[in-house]
Amino acid sequence: MSAEFCDTNILAYAFEKAANTKNDRARDLLKPRLDARTLVVSVQVLQELYVTLTRKLRPPLPSAAARALIVDLCALHVVEPTRHDVLAAIDASARWQISFWDALIVTCAQTAGASILWSEDLNDGQVFDGVTVRNPFR
Repeated sequence: MSAEFCDTNILAYAFEKAANTKNDRARDLLKPRLDARTLVVSVQVLQELYVTLTRKLRPPLPSAAARALIVDLCALHVVEPTRHDVLAAIDASARWQISFWDALIVTCAQTAGASILWSEDLNDGQVFDGVTVRNPFR
């Protein structure tokens, strides 16, 4: 397996306590990639995931439990965006007509050399300069 970038929403579904199709599909998708350490995330993803787990889920995860999950994910390849990445995302946002935050996710996936970006926030099959978006729920 080559490197694949994972957006926050897929991780949130995987770590949510609920049992439904999206949660099961996210877990099935992530398990082999987490085990093989082929999954890539960014600092942005880790930040968003912590907030989602502790504030948006019902019931929310306790802070210590969410922190422990983030610690585990820090063992993966974590992209730390630079000022150049921020500027590239600003330009990409305008060029691709997507939000700055989505453009930063794509930029970080490119920086990591990932060819696949797992997300439900962008169009399945859409290609951004060599990074193909895959929505695991389609």
